[in-house]
Order: sequence, then C-alpha cells, then structure tokens
Amino acid sequence: MLLPMTATTPSPAIRHRMSTRQRLLFFLTAWLIVLMPFLFWWNTWFGRALSDKKIAEYLRDEQHPRHIQHALVQIGERMQKHDPAVALYYPELIRLSTHHVDEVRNTDAWVMGQDASYPDFHSALLPMLNDPSPLVRGNAALSLVRFGDATGRPQIVALLMPVTVIAPQAGKLVDSAASGTSIRQGGAVAKLQAGSETVEVRSPITGRLAVLNAQDGQSVAAGAAIATISPGEEQVWEALRALYLVGQPADLPLVAAYEREVPDVPDRVRQQAIETEKAIRARAGPGL
Repeated sequence: MLLPMTATTPSPAIRHRMSTRQRLLFFLTAWLIVLMPFLFWWNTWFGRALSDKKIAEYLRDEQHPRHIQHALVQIGERMQKHDPAVALYYPELIRLSTHHVDEVRNTDAWVMGQDASYPDFHSALLPMLNDPSPLVRGNAALSLVRFGDATGRPQIVALLMPVTVIAPQAGKLVDSAASGTSIRQGGAVAKLQAGSETVEVRSPITGRLAVLNAQDGQSVAAGAAIATISPGEEQVWEALRALYLVGQPADLPLVAAYEREVPDVPDRVRQQAIETEKAIRARAGPGL
C-alpha cells in the first residue's frame, strides 16, 4: 500500500544528468591529464630523431638549452655511426665549447670526443680542462684520451672523488635532502634561508648524498661545507675505463677503493677497477 507523502517521508532521489558542456570539459580534462606527461617526455627525450633542419635550428636555440643538448646528442650518435654528413656541424660544436650553460658544455665535451680525427676538437677540448664545472672538466679529459692525450689525467682522477657542496651565502638550512639520497646534477641538496630570501643549493654532479654536515634549522656561514656527494656509477665507470689507458701508479689507491665487494659499488664498476689496476701495474713494470 502506498503511503501518503508527509514531512517525515524522504523525497525520491533526484538524478542529475551532466550537460553536454560538462561532459566535454570532463573528457578534455582527462585527455590533458594523459597528454601532458607525454608531451613533456616527447620534448625532453634526446632519443627522438631530428632532421638536419631541426638540428641546425636547435643548435642555435638559446632560449631552450635542452634543445641544444638534444641536437648535440643526435650529432654524437651520428658521429659514432661514421656519418660524414655530420661534419657540417663541427664548427658549431667548437662554438658551443664556451656556452654559458654547464649542461651544454658538458654534452659538447662528450660529443667532440666521438671523432678523434678532427684536430680542431682537440684544440677546443684543452681549455675545457679548466672549466668551472667539474663534470665539464671530466668529460673534456675523457674525450682527450680518445685523441691519445693524457693531459686531463688529474681531472679524470678527480671524477673518482667525492665532491663537497659549499654554501653560496650565509643562512639557515631548510628542506635538506636525507643522507643516502640519489641526486642528479643540478638537483637540490638543501635550501638556505636568509630573511625573506631563499636560495637553493644544488649538486654539481650526479651521485649520492653521502654526508650532510648541517641539520635543518642550523645556521651556516658562506663558504661552509654543507654536504658531500659521492660520484655516480656512470661517472666512476667512465673514469676507470680512461685510467685503464692513462692511469699511473699514484692513482692506485683511488682505483682500489672501487674494488670492494660492498653494496655501494656495482659489480661492473668493481670489475673495471680490478682490470684498471692490472693495466696500471703492467705499464709500471714488475718493480711496482
């Protein structure tokens, strides 16, 4: 039996239908959520092939340093395949050796090492051994080894050493990364707060935060050591490969440090360290 509607009787639920405009907005939002990460990946992935026209355009794109890097990586890959047409861009590579962005110079130093038959690359790499960036110095030194030039051996040895991160100004430490954190080149180690101003302190290399010398809330002076970054696997491996060819007996203690069977040392790095030590000892003769 149906009951009469009263003040205490619940009303039937009213079903609301989305308008066409609301449905379109809903689907557009969902589409953008999927599309935006793809577009970011597409625009930052250096493996995406570029036409000759795009390479020439990207090499001159001062507003987007990653475009310059993308073009450089593409040129480097074509150099590895011995593509003679890529020599067209060689003057641009020499020009970029003094670019104001560290990452561009770093990539450029690596690319110039892909063709040791071009003497102007050798000339351009030598001044890069004194670059302000430790990674640029290291990549220049590694590339010089391909030219049979061991001038950069001290810079290669330095690639095996931890890097100290210095406070650029006085301030209170905030938002610091935890010890053991993996950090990419340019990644934030901590922030320094001085009044209303906050400055990010960034890592000059890719690696692992080994030691944090100050805690959040602690005041540090300008020039104080904030943290120590251990070099990353790729950096160490490339340095050991180069020292296999140009290492000296004085380098053995650092090389031996990577022969340990510990979690921090990947197996391929440990094996390379062992082979590098053998090569150095063989060059030094039986008296070592």
